[in-house]
Amino acid sequence: MSAEAKTSLFQFTEFWDGRSGISFGVEGLLMSEESEFQRVEVVKTDVFGNLMLLDGLVMLTERDEFVYHEMIAHPALGLHPNPKRVLVIGGGDGGTVREVVKHGSVEHVDLVEIDGLVVEASKRHFPTVASAFDHPKLGLKIEDGLAFVKNAAPGSYDVILVDSTDPVGFAEGLFGRAFYEDCVRALGPDGILVSQTESPFDERFQSQIQAAHRTLGTLFPHVALYLASIPTYPMGTWSFVMASKTRRPAEDFDEAEAERRLAPFADGLKYYRAPLHRAAFTLPAFVNRLF
Repeated sequence: MSAEAKTSLFQFTEFWDGRSGISFGVEGLLMSEESEFQRVEVVKTDVFGNLMLLDGLVMLTERDEFVYHEMIAHPALGLHPNPKRVLVIGGGDGGTVREVVKHGSVEHVDLVEIDGLVVEASKRHFPTVASAFDHPKLGLKIEDGLAFVKNAAPGSYDVILVDSTDPVGFAEGLFGRAFYEDCVRALGPDGILVSQTESPFDERFQSQIQAAHRTLGTLFPHVALYLASIPTYPMGTWSFVMASKTRRPAEDFDEAEAERRLAPFADGLKYYRAPLHRAAFTLPAFVNRLF
């Protein structure tokens, strides 16, 4: 250990597989409360800033949250010809809507989060993530996302972003065929759906990635997986699936048009940029073989 190495009085480890995982030096517990859905906790870490846990699983850290939130939002908004109405399912921390409202074409975004405690935790302990909760474009709804989409008017959204937790418990339905069928109906003629689909490095989730891709392939003409590097998520590599009614996710992407749209806020982005778009859809061999 070098002279500059530091030790923390407490450590938290999220175990990914067996006894392997990622450990955080914990400097203090900022919040620990139970909702009707899950335990919501926030701890202060030595390196990654504040960290939110839902039922003991890492949801976000201040240091690297921008990767996930930029990559779930901007690829679809850059591909759609004119995104005006956006629906975010989950995403109670507010990071995804923070990115969505940056786009000048977006007139309204609905955020449907089942657990209001997640929203309150983010407002209290992640102010830069929760910065868009008072935005005039945002409609915040604390209710079940499954029911909301089922009751949505046909063609009412241009883009739907499924910013869900892991596919277990109350979030399991957000990965099912019935939900995806409701999304198809709720999307307009050029509609695009994006869902986070876990880490392809984790063999336990490979079958779920395949299932999501296969199911969406029966509902949309164009479906593709893309990746991002998120240090504090299991195995460090995260996947998203994009399903589109009219445009191929990579091949039909107009880089020049995307740069024009991003220009007003490009200097504030930390991960996504227009030249990265197609590269994100270029999959490593082991991921490509899943399909």
